[in-house]
Amino acid sequence: MSKFDHIRPYYDTEVNAALHEFAHDPMMKAIMNFTFPGMEDQEWVDRLKRTHSIRDFQINFIYPALNMVLEKSSQGLTTSGFDKLDGHTAYLFISNHRDIILDTSLLNYSLYNHNMMMTTSAIGDNLVKKPFLMAMSRLTRNFIVQRGLPARELLLSSKLLSEYINNSLFHENRSVWMAQREGRTKDGNDATHKGVLKMLGMARGDMSEMEYFKKMKIVPVSISYEYDPTDALKMPELLARSRAEKYVKEKNEDFINVLTGIMGQKKRIHFHTGDVLQDEIDEIIEQHASPNKQIQALCDAIDASIISNYKLWPTNYIAHDLLHESDQFADNYTADEKKEFVERMTKGIKVDNPEIVRNFLSMYANPVINKMAPLVHKE
Repeated sequence: MSKFDHIRPYYDTEVNAALHEFAHDPMMKAIMNFTFPGMEDQEWVDRLKRTHSIRDFQINFIYPALNMVLEKSSQGLTTSGFDKLDGHTAYLFISNHRDIILDTSLLNYSLYNHNMMMTTSAIGDNLVKKPFLMAMSRLTRNFIVQRGLPARELLLSSKLLSEYINNSLFHENRSVWMAQREGRTKDGNDATHKGVLKMLGMARGDMSEMEYFKKMKIVPVSISYEYDPTDALKMPELLARSRAEKYVKEKNEDFINVLTGIMGQKKRIHFHTGDVLQDEIDEIIEQHASPNKQIQALCDAIDASIISNYKLWPTNYIAHDLLHESDQFADNYTADEKKEFVERMTKGIKVDNPEIVRNFLSMYANPVINKMAPLVHKE
């Protein structure tokens, strides 16, 4: 047995057996009927049972499913920066995190469209409690991040994750995707958590952290949705946070967020892959002797790339102007776009609660604010 067995995706030799096991699961039927609406069930079942690799499952089933998601819930996906990547090189993609499933799915969709290798991707164990969801995550090359562990177990889990990522990048030559922090960004402030980088550095061996990060070929990814399909669903947590209250999730909250994220309206979507952080790391090594300051400087470099390459949509400018009761960015949207945004907000949240309205608008406005004056981290 491999030490990664409880967190790794399926090996290709395990794919066919898993598909046989779950081919008749009601959730598989729902996904396939959505993806292939004119196809008889037996046909897609037979196709599943003839599938023997993750790549074939992704290309023949997940890719068409994502095409349908984009067709039904968006006005299209655009990309930039991918042409600067090398198709034979493994990268560590670190991105802001807006949607539980689609962020990594659409990154892989975009990589495939650019003839690049698809990634292995981190997913929280809170999202794969049901056997079918665990199987689907392993069939789409996700590895499991264990949440809510006691300190000692968390340390051991972090070391194992670091080793798994090291193995993927340097032994399998497989790119890796991770979010810049645990969980999705709820308030539109995209900031990299030092704990993520410290975890990544655990498997560096005798190398210094910065040299190891340079070897990992870190590529910041900026993910921009014109509409966040789960915007209204994020309000209770933001409200609790603004009141310094502990937020407790509802029983099926994660699952509802997954479904809403996939099928909720997103309008336009843009993915940008930044430059590999190489010169930036050299500068960090020159400017900072303290390992802690080096880690923070690398967080800042990732943040600067994500924020500067974030595509601002009319919704971001509208929210900024509504939040500040101004028309500062009125040239960036039309009256109809503003009306549509206000109608969406009015239908989605309690607009008679100023605190909720402020949280909702801030979530869309913060990328504008951060782009004008990028986040400054303090020691």
